[in-house]
Amino acid sequence: MLRRAFVAGLALLAVSAAPAPPQPRAVPGQVRVRLVTSMGAITLALDAKRAPKTVANFLAYVDDGRLEGTNFYRTARRKTEPTKGFIQGGVGTDARRMLDPLPLEPTSKTGLKHLNGTISMAHGPNPNSANGNFSIMVGDNPGLDARGGNLGFAAFGQVVGGMDVVQRILALPSGGGRDVMKGQMILKPVTIVRAERLDGVAKPTGRVRPWLLGLKPAG
Repeated sequence: MLRRAFVAGLALLAVSAAPAPPQPRAVPGQVRVRLVTSMGAITLALDAKRAPKTVANFLAYVDDGRLEGTNFYRTARRKTEPTKGFIQGGVGTDARRMLDPLPLEPTSKTGLKHLNGTISMAHGPNPNSANGNFSIMVGDNPGLDARGGNLGFAAFGQVVGGMDVVQRILALPSGGGRDVMKGQMILKPVTIVRAERLDGVAKPTGRVRPWLLGLKPAG
């Protein structure tokens, strides 16, 4: 009996002394960012090697805190496959949070594609007008890649954790909107509580942050 108790005690000691599992390390050329939302966390691995300008732009929004308190506001589901499509979030039309427009880094230049889990910058009719709005793919969306005269959108990273959260956001009830966004506005937008770097050192732009001064959006 005493021997069995002694052996059991040694086993318990060995388990308690076992080192914690190692945390995943950053991959060279990638910067991980965690988006903490009201529906759960989404972790991104941004490809700074192949899309350096687009990643630098996104990190500026992260490091400045410009994404904190913004939303995922759009769910674009395919009519034939409603579990596929993309979600969109970011600063919306809040000019107080916007930085300078971003020149497009097309997929034909970067080699990145709009595959399941890819994060990509949103833009208007002018492909060089991206700022602080972005989309996350659910399923492959090759129609957003550059092709011929269509410059497409700038893919710049991949979801590496929390894809279930992305899928749940895609499934949220939607309506309103107009033109290409008709019927796609999430009725109860999902709050981006905070966006945080997991790799490297934050590099805030130092620019004024008027949304923190109580100034209301223009219009």
